[in-house]
Amino acid sequence: MSREVVIKCEDVWFTYPAGVVALKGINLEIYRGEIVAIIGQNGSGKTTLVKHFNGLLKPTRGRVLVLGVDTRTKPVYELARHVGYVFQNPIHQLCCRTVEDELAFGPRNLKLPPDEIRRRVEEAIELFNLHEYRNVHPYRLPYPLKKIVAIASVYTMKPQIMVLDEPTTGQDHRGLRMVQEAIRKMHREGMTVVFVTHDMRLVAETAQRVLVMHDGRIIADGSPREVFQMDEILKKTNIHPPQITEFSKTLSRVVKEHPPIALTVDEEVEYLRKLLTRA
Repeated sequence: MSREVVIKCEDVWFTYPAGVVALKGINLEIYRGEIVAIIGQNGSGKTTLVKHFNGLLKPTRGRVLVLGVDTRTKPVYELARHVGYVFQNPIHQLCCRTVEDELAFGPRNLKLPPDEIRRRVEEAIELFNLHEYRNVHPYRLPYPLKKIVAIASVYTMKPQIMVLDEPTTGQDHRGLRMVQEAIRKMHREGMTVVFVTHDMRLVAETAQRVLVMHDGRIIADGSPREVFQMDEILKKTNIHPPQITEFSKTLSRVVKEHPPIALTVDEEVEYLRKLLTRA
C-alpha cells in the first residue's frame, strides 16, 4: 500500500442549516490503495463525513484536500471524475431506461471512445452478474439489485477513489459476496475504497482499516482486529463484532494458547485445528 495521501481532512467542522453540528474537528489522512470502513451509530457523522470527499458538502470550518485539491475550490462534477460516490439509496442516482445505458452513462459523460465505453460496460456486467438484466429498466429491479447497478454504474467511470454508503443494505448472502468481490477487484485495480456500513461481517472480511465515529468525532482508528478488541469503544458506540469474533474472544479468555480473536469462521477453524494438533 502506498503512503501517498489521497484524502486529507484538516480540523473539519460541519454544521447543517438547522444548527446541527455533525462534524467536530475531524483530522484524517486516507492513503492510496486503502480499503477503509467507517462505522458508528446512526447520527455519528459517517455519511456527513464521506459527502465531504467529493464536494457534496463543504466544510463549515477547516478544509478537505482530495488528491491535493481543496474541495472548496472545485464543483462536484469535477471532483466526481476522481471520486465515485454511491448513495445509500440507489434511486438517488439511477436515471436511464436500461441497466446497460445506466452503466454507460458515466463513461459517456467522460467523453470516452465508444470502444472503451463498451469494454467497461461488459466488464461491469460480468463482474456484477447483470447479464439477464442489461435491457431491464433499473426501477423495475428489486432493491438489492438497484444497489448493485448503482455501484456498477460508478465503477465503469474508474475513479481513483470509490465511496460506498451502506453498500450491503438489503443484500442477501449472494449480494454481500458480490459487493465484497467488487471492493476487492477495485482494490486490485489500485482504487482507494471507503465504505460506510453497519455490517460488521463486511468490515471483518473486507476492510484493512476501520474508523469509528461517535458524536461527530473519530474516536478510534485501527485494523478490524484491533478495533474489535477495543471493548470500551465498542460498548460506547453499541457496535457488535461478528458472532465468530465474539465466540473467538470468549474462547481466548479460557484457552491460553488461543490467539486473541478471529475475524472469520475459516480463521477460527484454523486456530482450533492447530490447538487440537498440539494437544
